[in-house]
Amino acid sequence: MAARGHVQDPNDRRLRPIYDYLDNGNNKMAIQQADKLLKKHKDLHCAKVLKAIGLQRTGKQEEAYALAQEVAALEPTDDNSLQALTILYREMHRPELVTKLYEAAVKKVPNSEEYHSHLFMAYARVGEYKKMQQAGMALYKIVPKNPYYFWSVMSLIMQSISAQDENLSKTMFLPLAERMVEKMVKEDKIEAEAEVELYYMILERLEKYKEALDVVRGKLGEKLTSELQSRENKCMAMYKKLCRWPECNALSRRLLVKNSDDWQFYITYFDSVFQLIDESWTPPPEEEHSLEGEVHYSIEQAVKFIEERITEESKSSRPLRGPYLAKLELIRRLRYRGCNDEYKLGDPEELMFQYFKKFGDKPCCFTDLKVFVDLLPCSQYAKFISQLLEVIPLSATSESEIALPADIKALQQHLCVVQLSRLLGIYHAMDKKQKLVVVRELMLRYHHGLQFGKSCLKTELQFSDYYCLLAVHVLLDLWLEGEETAVWQCLTLLEEGLSHSPSNAQFKLLLIRIYCRLGAFEPVAELYSSLDAKHIQHDTIGYLLTRYAESLGHYAAASQSCNFALRFFHSNQKDTSEYIIQAYKYGAFEKIPEFIAFRNRLNSSLHFAQVRTERMLLDLLLEANISTSLEESIKSMSLSPEEDDIPWKDLRDNRDLTVLFSWDPKDRDISEEHKKLSLEEETMWLRIRSLTLRLVSGLPTLSHTIQPKNSEKTAENGVSSKIDTIRSLLQQLEAAVDSGKKFLEQKIQYPVLGPPPTRMAGFLSNGSCQCQTSLFYLVSDIYDLDTNGLEDSAEIQERIGNSFKSLVERLTDLFNKCKGDLIEVRDGTLKTHPNLLENLVFFVETISIALWVSSYCDGVLRPFKSNLQKKKKKKKESTVAMPPVFTHYLDYVAELQTLTSNVIDHIKGLEIILSALKLEELSLKDTLLLQEEKKFTKAVQGKVQSSYHHSVQEIGELLKKRLDTIKKLKI
Repeated sequence: MAARGHVQDPNDRRLRPIYDYLDNGNNKMAIQQADKLLKKHKDLHCAKVLKAIGLQRTGKQEEAYALAQEVAALEPTDDNSLQALTILYREMHRPELVTKLYEAAVKKVPNSEEYHSHLFMAYARVGEYKKMQQAGMALYKIVPKNPYYFWSVMSLIMQSISAQDENLSKTMFLPLAERMVEKMVKEDKIEAEAEVELYYMILERLEKYKEALDVVRGKLGEKLTSELQSRENKCMAMYKKLCRWPECNALSRRLLVKNSDDWQFYITYFDSVFQLIDESWTPPPEEEHSLEGEVHYSIEQAVKFIEERITEESKSSRPLRGPYLAKLELIRRLRYRGCNDEYKLGDPEELMFQYFKKFGDKPCCFTDLKVFVDLLPCSQYAKFISQLLEVIPLSATSESEIALPADIKALQQHLCVVQLSRLLGIYHAMDKKQKLVVVRELMLRYHHGLQFGKSCLKTELQFSDYYCLLAVHVLLDLWLEGEETAVWQCLTLLEEGLSHSPSNAQFKLLLIRIYCRLGAFEPVAELYSSLDAKHIQHDTIGYLLTRYAESLGHYAAASQSCNFALRFFHSNQKDTSEYIIQAYKYGAFEKIPEFIAFRNRLNSSLHFAQVRTERMLLDLLLEANISTSLEESIKSMSLSPEEDDIPWKDLRDNRDLTVLFSWDPKDRDISEEHKKLSLEEETMWLRIRSLTLRLVSGLPTLSHTIQPKNSEKTAENGVSSKIDTIRSLLQQLEAAVDSGKKFLEQKIQYPVLGPPPTRMAGFLSNGSCQCQTSLFYLVSDIYDLDTNGLEDSAEIQERIGNSFKSLVERLTDLFNKCKGDLIEVRDGTLKTHPNLLENLVFFVETISIALWVSSYCDGVLRPFKSNLQKKKKKKKESTVAMPPVFTHYLDYVAELQTLTSNVIDHIKGLEIILSALKLEELSLKDTLLLQEEKKFTKAVQGKVQSSYHHSVQEIGELLKKRLDTIKKLKI
């Protein structure tokens, strides 16, 4: 528990056992101990709060809150009670209550530095920037310390950042902050680097770049010492803003003379040189070139300068890559500008060859050269690769028909060449037979390379892992070309690779993608868990898990993965507040806007919105059987059809779509256009899912009223507005579906390792969309029947009857698209049909919505029937003509029951087939597989079979629940 050691309180000894119980997680004993203490000392407020913490942690939130408010109402000022209440409110996610607590404490003890600082931090947690400014100044008046004064200044900057009106920000908040800092500058009270950083930040935001530059170059700038080259970097930023290219050039040149391996300064140097050439700049005749010294303003000077850097590098004790890459960068820029001077620097092919000779054994060599391969003419690719291979010391052995590297250095060089071969499209141009030869060669090299990593720890990667990855990429090419066995070989090689290199994230990520493409989710959950994704990665790579879990019928795993992701997003709010507080405490003011921007980025995350929506739909699917439980579930989720909490305009795509290594040429790799189209598709699908969720959440609001509603009553009870909301949402859903259809007409093909497509194509093509839309239209018709009564609604009844028939037909069509073998064996090769699994999942979802709508229909028709029976008794007639809608409804329910039973029987049949499938008997005759690899193939096929079996079982269990509920739907 929080700081109790330093508090000299007479009751501290009595409270210590409760603290210990809470610290050890023994909450029940903490509550008992607190009760014992309170019997003897009724006025011991802290004991009450500690009891409330115990109650909160045992799930008794209301009791805990009541007890806490009882103490808070007394406005305590003892440190123990205040800190305990702060902890409790934080656990309750009610930070706004902490501010009230310390506001009261500050009023009672107005000169307490500690309480004032706690109040400031409480405001920081809830983002009350105006009050933070006031609290900071109040604190400075009590204890005139610089940090408190600058807390107030920073709070003004935060007000400017959060202000809706940018004009207000630049005319009021920032100028006031500037005046406050200038006052301290004039009085010579600036003490710390953080205060100079803050002054610089204000001037930069006010676009006073000249003044900011003066601050950095002046006496105050001498305090900027914590970061390497902090002062120079700030100067450089201001020179760029002011378009002072001579100074930019001179400063970057000077910094490169000091350190010729700093790439960012090469970029600035080249930018400034070409800017000066474009401006035809010439140095002033009798003055210095610039504030920063000599300026280079011609291509000749730039070429000479780079040559000098290379000469200097040759004298260096450590080889530096920067100067050599700078030469290639300069050639690239000259070629882009159409200059004829590039010949002065040499032939790019020769330069890259020399670079490879010098740095080819470094893993970074490939990524360095990757940027410049477009300098090579296509006709020279094969010659270039041959030239590189000639300088690698490979030696043939009696055991192998190919020349192999004798050490790690040669292996790294060869790996670099293989990666370049893939990048230059040499492998893509091969036919099937040649590709299979390449795969076998790469795997031989992989197995040979394992000897160099015998002493590696489990957490370290094998030196030859990239050979295995490249072999898998070539096999994926073959799979896309229609070679079905290739995908199983991919999985085999990756599983083998993972057995030798258990920490290789690339193996795991590729396995996840391929298993999901085959429709097998079961092995994916464990693989993702072993990646041990940290913090922001739950947003950037979480989509790999959440996209497939539910769609492949693994409902329990889907629920778990959604919870896991949501836990991260929800903790973001609390965690970021703590980061902001730490930044204030340690004067890292420039980090505070970054933390705020980070929090906003996560709150606006596309993945967050998707997971939240899918999680709620999944909960309804798993828990809500009939309208009463649907109503309870919707209430517990605080769902409302009128509210849309997705920030559509600000949605951020935080997915890392390049997390998988790719050596594909540019024309085959993921492009910016692919990313843009993927975001568009994801947003459309999210809109469809969000509208479906809101429409479902609107069903319980259309409660049946026995009396036909007239216009006056409608206005009173507001039900009319509820049906209007449903109808409006239905129109929006139709529009979203139309947009989705138009998008899919483009027939976009993403690269195999690019963004995974959404479920939208399946939803629109298999009939689920039409079924679900019809169901919501049926709700509208039933509402009209409820409003108009049976006597005046012959047309509505006929419409409802037709809807029932049409729905059964559509659901039957959807079921027909679920038929077929999920896994089939052809010529000793497995072929999976994940689309059948996705169709089954959509069928379950559509049947669930049909059930909820039928339940609403039941609630409307039941009172009508009881009224008719009462009339029959009064008139003492043996028969009273029943309106056709009752017959239509009963027939519909009966057909729904029959259809669901048929689907359950089909699923049982699938289970039997999957259980009977003997994968061990499949012929593994492919010559590509070595004997030790065949055991991995069996394991892989077993995992896929087991996953499909699991999916079918979960889908079957859920459908059985639905069938039990359908049987109860009798008027």
